[in-house]
This record gives sequence, C-alpha cells and structure tokens, in this order.
Amino acid sequence: MTTRTAVVGGGSMGVGIAHALAESGAEVALVDADLEHAVAAREKVAAVYAAAVGRGKMSPDAAAIATARIHPVASIDALPSRLELIVEAVPERLELKRSVLGLCATRSPAVLATNTSGLSIDALSSALPNPEGFIGLHFFNPVWAVPFVEIVMGQRTADETRREALAICAQLRKETVVVRDSPGFASSRLGLALGLEAMRMLEERVATALDIDRAMELGYRHPMGPLRLTDLIGLDVRLDIARSLEVALGPRFTPPRILVALVEAGDLGKKTGRGFYDWTSGTPVARALEP
Repeated sequence: MTTRTAVVGGGSMGVGIAHALAESGAEVALVDADLEHAVAAREKVAAVYAAAVGRGKMSPDAAAIATARIHPVASIDALPSRLELIVEAVPERLELKRSVLGLCATRSPAVLATNTSGLSIDALSSALPNPEGFIGLHFFNPVWAVPFVEIVMGQRTADETRREALAICAQLRKETVVVRDSPGFASSRLGLALGLEAMRMLEERVATALDIDRAMELGYRHPMGPLRLTDLIGLDVRLDIARSLEVALGPRFTPPRILVALVEAGDLGKKTGRGFYDWTSGTPVARALEP
C-alpha cells in the first residue's frame, strides 16, 4: 500500500487527487505556491469531505481522519525525500510542468507522476534524471466522482513503474486504461474532438448549448453533454489542450473563436460561475451565446 505521497498544485485537480489519496489511507503532503495557498487547498479538500458527510456518504470520524492525513507544505524543497509517490498537478503548460517536475525529481520519489491531460510524457521527462520512474496519471475532474484514471507510458517508463501506477490506482478504487505517449492520449483526443465540434455547432447556430448537449445525452447515452463537460473541466484547460494538439496534429484541433473569446473574458466554466452555462444559481442554465 502506498502511504507516503505528495501532490504539487492546489488547483481543482490537485485538490481532487489529494482527496483521493488521503481517503485511501495515504499521508499526503500538499504543496502550492506558498503555505497560505497550501492551507487553503487543504480546506477545499475538507469541504468536499464535509459535503460527503452531509449526503450520508461518509461518517464524520472518517472525514476528520482523512482530512488529518493532508499536510500543507510551502514548497517542493520542504518535501521529505524518497516519498513513494509525487503527483504534479500544476496548470497544463509544458515549460511550467517541466520546471516543477525537475524540482520534484530532486526529492527522489519512487514514482514521479504528472497529471497531464494532453502534454507529451516524453517531452516532460526529457530533462529528468530518472525517466524510468516517470509516468502519466491522467485523473478526471471531479476526481472524487469519476472512477477512472488514464495511465500514460513514456518511451522510457519502466514496467515496474507501470505496475506501481496500477497498484496505486487500485488503492484509489479507480478503473484504468494504459496508453502509450501520443498527442492527447486516448481520452483527451477523443473528448476534445467532440467538445470542439460542439462549440463550432454553437457558433454556427445549429442548436442551443442545451440541445447540443441533450443530443449526446439522449442519443448516445453520454452522462453529460460536451459543452457542460467543458464547463466542468475548465474552458482554459480545454483551450490549452486544443492549442497543444493543434501544434501536434494540425488544424482539426484549432480552438473555435467562441472558446478563445470566453477564456479571454474570464468565463472559464463552473469554477468562475460562467462558461457555456451560467452556474451562479447553483443549477446550470445554458447561456444564449453569440459567436
């Protein structure tokens, strides 16, 4: 059982990964920009546990024990050395992730993982001293609700690292697929293609955001339509991935104008209250958006 872990990044994905690790029994050092931000990230995890208690999904004692396993840390330098697992979960930008991963590698973890949804594992590992111990663990948002992790193997990822990653995901009670390093992997490439086409349909006034989503929910039994899903993932995250895949795979992943405009306006989805839907009332309402 993996018990000594760290998560670097206190955004929505880092919070979700820390939540899952702590609930599984692991001690989690949670690193963010500084101690104040790390403490705030821990409080976000505690709020998710509190919500589970309110729904009768978790006992108050279990929530308190899991929260106590999360330890805010001010910097990567302050992490213990030789942890069993470090998961990097900073924003989806190649040079930022490379820099953070390089610092994480100085702590010599048994497994160093990145939570990227589309960046090349080989590109991220090119400057690491031990690429054999590096792997992609692509969690989905919200981590506590989605029982799936995409495990991404780089060219130099060792089989032992793959086995460790599978064991960690089993500990987290996550279903897995294993894919090789390729632009967008499997899930992001397919999911983004559908999401971008839905945005183009909205620009072309084929249908409203609500009806585009309902077409996939009712016709193809998707649990959530591509535009609402984009709001949950974050429009900024999807834009970053689209730009990366546009470079790697060509114009079919060129971001639609409406996506760029919404991100520039600060409408990033549920986390800001507005995206393709308005979330400010607590119930998402599809917006009437002009292209």
